[in-house]
Amino acid sequence: MTILPAIDLKDGKAVRLTKGIMESAKIYSTEPWELAKHFEELGSKWLHLVDLNGAFAGEPKNLEQIKKIRKNTNLKLELGGGIRDEETIKMYLDLGIDRVILGSIAVKNPHFVKEMAKKYPIVVGIDAINGYVAVEGWAKVSKMKAVDLAKEFANVGVEAIICTDVNRDGMLSGINIEFTKAIKDASGLETIASGGLKDIDDIKALLEAGIDGVIVGKAFYEGTLDLKEAFELVNE
Repeated sequence: MTILPAIDLKDGKAVRLTKGIMESAKIYSTEPWELAKHFEELGSKWLHLVDLNGAFAGEPKNLEQIKKIRKNTNLKLELGGGIRDEETIKMYLDLGIDRVILGSIAVKNPHFVKEMAKKYPIVVGIDAINGYVAVEGWAKVSKMKAVDLAKEFANVGVEAIICTDVNRDGMLSGINIEFTKAIKDASGLETIASGGLKDIDDIKALLEAGIDGVIVGKAFYEGTLDLKEAFELVNE
């Protein structure tokens, strides 16, 4: 299983939100690249990056910090937040981002995502509230079920699906393993759990359930998960 520590960027700083609400942002670092370096030192291979301002604006908003992270680490980087067109995908890949996450656009224009997946390393982000897909930085809920959206992307070249239970995000209430498994079963793709991870017991449960990856956010920042211990556990 791959553990992907997360850095959410807002106004150039590393923050965490609760349930995706921008006003809930708590700042954890004014130099996110230093955090990225720290994750690398702890044993991380991947970093999950989100341009929060970009998610709401629909265009890149934290480029300077993203460039600093790329320049200062050897981590593999996946990045999401406001990526709506091929030009932006190409720009990020040219910057050295390893794979790009498409979220809201996957609901509105699945055809576009499938076309991009033929050419570029694409991950689909499926964020759900009570089983239905949330879009626009989670500000709106669509009428589409998350599992139905996951089915859309089976066998089209998408590298992985990241599925987030928005109700648990930033709550440290434990991962929704059932939901993650349902997405994995529906898509047949590598599936990365997100939202609510609390501690090492969650990591053990995910390993047992055969989940491919997990995003670690607030559990690290608030100290409820020892990341070094988690890396050692998954690398046993």
